[in-house]
Amino acid sequence: MKKLLISLLVLTGLLFAQKQPFSIDALYKIKSVGDIQISPDGRKVAFVVTSYQLKKGTSNSDIYLMDSDGSHLRKLTQNPAHDYHPRWSPDGKKLLFVSDRKDGAQTWILPVNGGEPYQLTRFSTGTGSPEWVGWSGKIIFSSSVFPECGANSDCNKRINDSMKDGPIQAHLADHLLFRHWTFYKDGHRTHLILFDPKKQNYRDVTPGDYDYPPLWGSFTVSPDERYVCVEAKLDSFPASSTNNDLLLFDLQMQSAPENLTKENKAFDGAPVFSPDGRYIAYQTQKIPGYESDKKRLAVYDLKTHTHRILTESIDNWTDTYHWGPKSRFIYFRVHERGHFPLYRYDLKKNRYNKVADVKTIYDYAIGAKNKWTLLLRSSINQPVEIVRVKTAGRFDKKKSQRLTFFNKTIEDSVDIRPHLELWIPSPTGVKIHTFVVTPHDFDPHKKYPLILNVHGGPQYQWADAFRGDWQVYPGAGYLVAFPNPHGSTGYGQAFTGEISKDWNGEVFTDIKAVTDSLAKLPFVDSTRMGAMGWSWGGYAMMWLEGHTTRFKALASMMGVYDLPAMYGATEELWFPEWDLGGTPWTNPAYYHKASPHNYVPNFKTPCLVITGERDYRVPYTQSLEFFTGLQKMHVPSRLIIFKNDGHWPDYVKSMPLYYNAHLDWFHKYLGGNPAPYDMLKMIRNQVFEK
Repeated sequence: MKKLLISLLVLTGLLFAQKQPFSIDALYKIKSVGDIQISPDGRKVAFVVTSYQLKKGTSNSDIYLMDSDGSHLRKLTQNPAHDYHPRWSPDGKKLLFVSDRKDGAQTWILPVNGGEPYQLTRFSTGTGSPEWVGWSGKIIFSSSVFPECGANSDCNKRINDSMKDGPIQAHLADHLLFRHWTFYKDGHRTHLILFDPKKQNYRDVTPGDYDYPPLWGSFTVSPDERYVCVEAKLDSFPASSTNNDLLLFDLQMQSAPENLTKENKAFDGAPVFSPDGRYIAYQTQKIPGYESDKKRLAVYDLKTHTHRILTESIDNWTDTYHWGPKSRFIYFRVHERGHFPLYRYDLKKNRYNKVADVKTIYDYAIGAKNKWTLLLRSSINQPVEIVRVKTAGRFDKKKSQRLTFFNKTIEDSVDIRPHLELWIPSPTGVKIHTFVVTPHDFDPHKKYPLILNVHGGPQYQWADAFRGDWQVYPGAGYLVAFPNPHGSTGYGQAFTGEISKDWNGEVFTDIKAVTDSLAKLPFVDSTRMGAMGWSWGGYAMMWLEGHTTRFKALASMMGVYDLPAMYGATEELWFPEWDLGGTPWTNPAYYHKASPHNYVPNFKTPCLVITGERDYRVPYTQSLEFFTGLQKMHVPSRLIIFKNDGHWPDYVKSMPLYYNAHLDWFHKYLGGNPAPYDMLKMIRNQVFEK
């Protein structure tokens, strides 16, 4: 077996030997493809392509159009502003889209068969996720408003301006969830605004002191133009509740909304109306307060007023729901053993089947008569592009057809590395699925430094998908390994759930087993092993810092360090209350035992620490505390704070420094290739164009 592995690796090395190594510069030449929308007649496809300018720290999104077979590709927008979120009018003659070219993020209209785009809305707080309201010509969009102003654009602008320009600069709160993700709420609520272009009239269809929808939530409009179904959280203590509900608003009667899911005290969201208007597909969970409970596909029947869960027998999460053209089929993704395949549920036959498995599917659009589907897909060694697959009958991977080639030049000239998949036995009794990406010019007879990357969540999975850190580090001479230990999705809900209230237990047994196994591979230099992690993965690095000297260097990003302090400063309290088994005063023993800050005297391993000053999910003070402990123990360490970023640093302004910082750090302690940019100059912004 080992000889076969070596032979395969030798062959792989020869195939990629003539290409340039993957680099930070190469990463930012790759274009992102997204948001595919098929025209009503099924003949054309609109989608968004985003390009990046590394040296300027900027990006630009444009809308493209092609026939559904990939022919007649053309660029529809040419503006230096961001143009995105294309949506077909019912007659297929126009696209509405969002652009920030004037007056902030506003809705624009683009005639598909010729003509210049024109601005449709001028709403002071901007428009988000606009959708057509049937054939009426009206649109509905979300916007952050003051409840007392509602759809009064001038009122919202006046209050916003007074808050920005007044002599007092302060935030005020009378209840929790006063800030979320990267922003302070300061009295704002997200509401749905109905706009009639003929009357130039805006109407707040979701009045009141609630968010419709809350952060990450969504809404859907019925095909007959009468109803809008939107997520909302009506709980009196939203910071500790996962109880999102589906609210049905009547756009004609303007009456009080109907709560379709009030009986379920756990999460309900992601609603999607069926084409015939009878059903609403949605995501549901059963356990209140547990955001990582199994995510199930359900439907609500507006005719019989009944709910059905369709995927109870699937022991993994489902998401990304779309209806087929005739309201018989519902399509959905599944988290499945490092893949995100596409499934379809047949309401007539009451059964489901897998219709496409092409590594990672990000999103998709269903073609005419359910016979074909367009997928946004990628794999570890291929960036996201659009492919067309047959979805009638049994899936045949050989019949999938790639339609776009925006990144072919990079693919042809740069060594985008392939990977190995290992199933590594753990003393916990399971095998840990682990992806290993080999370095540029790989020779299996040589030894290389290795970086172990632990994912965040902790309830999520590393998947066979293209990622910058899966290619930048191998391009610099490192082996990188990505395990899915306890807590990962895709391997059954029990495996996912077992990390809750056990952050410092089985998952680290798995990580140790993976580390031991990788160290024995003939091409791994066991004396030059490092580890890195983001969010919960950052917590893992902080825990390893106090419990092992196995690694030569660590890198912790946006990590959880002081559990009691984290509880008191994060915004979504339902997460620690479930995952840590209560509050610091109801479960003090576990908060103490599982908190990395209690093991400072053991700190010895050099560690890079990265955080964002506007991270309200894992406040940046967690990383400050960790860095202080490292420094007091005289451990070589470096702290980087992105002052304008939250839990996810800006992709084009901050992530280049992020990658460079890691290469600089691991080069110092593991001996890979040096970072391409000088760190100090990069921070001073002298390496980039002014």
